[in-house]
Amino acid sequence: MEAQMGDPTFWDNNEKAQKHISKLNGLKGTVQPIVAFRKKVEDIGVTLEFVEMSEGAEKEGFEREVEATATAILDELDKIEIASFLTEEFDANNAFLSVQAGAGGTESNDWADMLFRMYGRWAERSGFEIEIQDIQHGEQAGISKVTMMLKGENAYGYAKAERGVHRLVRISPFDSNKRRHTSFCAVDVVAEVDDDIDMEIPETEIRVDVYRSSGKGGQGVNTTDSAVRLTHLPSNLVVICQNERSQIKNRASALKVLKSRLYEKKLDEQRSEMEKFYGDKGEIGWGSQIRSYVFQPYQMVKDLRTGVSNGDVQGVMDGDLEPFINAWLRAGCPRHRNKDIQMDDE
Repeated sequence: MEAQMGDPTFWDNNEKAQKHISKLNGLKGTVQPIVAFRKKVEDIGVTLEFVEMSEGAEKEGFEREVEATATAILDELDKIEIASFLTEEFDANNAFLSVQAGAGGTESNDWADMLFRMYGRWAERSGFEIEIQDIQHGEQAGISKVTMMLKGENAYGYAKAERGVHRLVRISPFDSNKRRHTSFCAVDVVAEVDDDIDMEIPETEIRVDVYRSSGKGGQGVNTTDSAVRLTHLPSNLVVICQNERSQIKNRASALKVLKSRLYEKKLDEQRSEMEKFYGDKGEIGWGSQIRSYVFQPYQMVKDLRTGVSNGDVQGVMDGDLEPFINAWLRAGCPRHRNKDIQMDDE
């Protein structure tokens, strides 16, 4: 693939060239950590030979070096193992992540805003680029809904672990009586579908509404009818995009999101496992949550699917989601799901 980039005609088709480079970088991102890890393991093997050939204080020094090196590469091994679980069709793709406030008005809107910040911090820690597609602010505080695009290798593979209802328990800052409140938000994640995927949407099935963008504004953003809302009539799915100044660009972005959601819904129906994706969210309320965030009377974040918990609530809200995501990926990989699968000796 690197040799193909040296072809004089490589940049004749810019879009094709960019896809080629993106795929190449993805492959390098998969291969290079494994190559580097193997080299470190080989180095440990060499040090072990010195251990066998040495005696006394020198031998103890080499033993300490082996132990320190082995301990240091355990985190790398963990990352390589987790990445090996991301083998489904769209795991490597970009992702559209949406947060929607449940019933509860200001409380839920504020919780949605907190989750929005949490996922932004997590995306930054994970090296993903963030692009806000649409944001709808609450009447008094927070947001009622936000959709963001996460760009980067395996963005969907990791983000899909967050799909479901998230529950917050805290003493409300909006309650003058300082009572404890429970709030809910739904998080939805779909993969960005490639243009070559066979998913045609007839124009007759789409209602297009245009209106003036909301938000803080800027040159031309709030002065023209640039925001676009697409409604897929058969499924009643609604997609809004208003981050671009151009109505044409917003429509193209909204159509891509709609296409991605419809394609994932189609896959769900084919697998007859709706609870695995859209169905497991259910109603945004009691009995359907995947994770609880308790701020008072004690502090604890607990994933109800895997049992993983973390007492560092502030760390979690600052984007430390890896323990939850990794545990979910481990629990969902075939080796853990199917006890009957026998791995061969190789």
